[in-house]
Amino acid sequence: MLFGAGTFASLVRHCLVNDARREVVAFTVDGAYLERDNHDGLPLVAFESVTERFPPEVCDMVVSLGYARMNALRQERLQQARQLGYRVGSYVSSRASLWPDTAIRDNTLVYEGCVLQSYVEVGENVILRAGANIGHHSTVGSHSFVASGVVTGGRVKIGERCFVGLGAVLRDGITLGARSFIGAGAVVLGDTEPDSVYVGNPARRLEKRSLDVT
Repeated sequence: MLFGAGTFASLVRHCLVNDARREVVAFTVDGAYLERDNHDGLPLVAFESVTERFPPEVCDMVVSLGYARMNALRQERLQQARQLGYRVGSYVSSRASLWPDTAIRDNTLVYEGCVLQSYVEVGENVILRAGANIGHHSTVGSHSFVASGVVTGGRVKIGERCFVGLGAVLRDGITLGARSFIGAGAVVLGDTEPDSVYVGNPARRLEKRSLDVT
């Protein structure tokens, strides 16, 4: 069972079915956004009544949402899925490179070409898109989204609910404050402040009132 009915949910389903060889039985979304009864040829049901048709005793759930509201929406739906009694799955591409002792927690998705070097720690509900390279002794905080092509040096700390855009580079030893938004292609050479936006090379902080990105 997947929460979501957009292109990202379709991508997650494709990976689960064709790589992990897992069956996806249905999709679910909040009832207010239920505009049809199927997605990708599978049932699409309201989250408010999902336990009636697909009870947690018979299927797991993966929350296949992106970084809306700085990952807060994905975090909220993960918590709600647990409250309904669902076990929460995860996915690691067979084409990713990571050490056998790397812990993969609930609702974490690691896509093809990702490299997780030695002693990397990844929180729960993290998305690591294709080709991301996380340096040794680095940590990725829970509920974060790391886009394709991101490269970090060693000992980097990415705080909770961060977004790191396409192809960004994070210098070794730096810390991203919680809910930092790092723009595509940014080169971050120092620590960032929580709830802030950084863009450019070298990255500079922008003034922004809200990080509720879609």
